[in-house]
Amino acid sequence: MLGHTLRRIDGAPERLDAYRGQVVVLVNVASRCGMTPQYALLESLYRRKKSEGLVILGFPANNYMGQEPGTNDEIAQFCRETYDVTFPMFEKISVRGDDAHPLYRQLAMQPESIGSEPEWNFAKFLVDRRGHVIARFPSRMPPDHPEFLEAIEAALAQ
Repeated sequence: MLGHTLRRIDGAPERLDAYRGQVVVLVNVASRCGMTPQYALLESLYRRKKSEGLVILGFPANNYMGQEPGTNDEIAQFCRETYDVTFPMFEKISVRGDDAHPLYRQLAMQPESIGSEPEWNFAKFLVDRRGHVIARFPSRMPPDHPEFLEAIEAALAQ
C-alpha cells in the first residue's frame, strides 16, 4: 500500500514507503465540507500519538460537490491558519472515478469489508506498520469516535 510516490502540498515528491513502520491514517480532506472541522480532531490525535508512531496523511480532493476548489497553496494556507495542521498534507488528487489516483484505486480494491471508493470527504483508511490496510472508517465517523481510537490503539500496540 505504501509503494506510491506523491507530491507533498508544497510540491516536494515523497515516497509513502517513508512511513513504513508507522501506523498511518489516510484521509481525503476538503476545506468547504460540513465535516471540515474534523481537521481539528485529526490534528489533535496526531499531536497526541505521533510520538507512539502514528502519522496522518491528508489528501485534498475536489470529488464531492466541489468542496475543495482551492489551489494547493490556498489549501495549505487554510489548513495552517484555520486548524494549525502539522500532519503531512499532499497535493490535491482525485480519490474516485476514472481519474482516481492509483493510491486510491488500490484502496478501493481492498477486501469488501474495507475497500471501495470513499463515500465522501474525510473517509479514513488505517494502515498497519507493515503497510497493510487493516480498517476503513466512514466519513461521518469523527476522529474522536471510540471505535476509531480503539483501532488506532490496537495498531500502535503491534
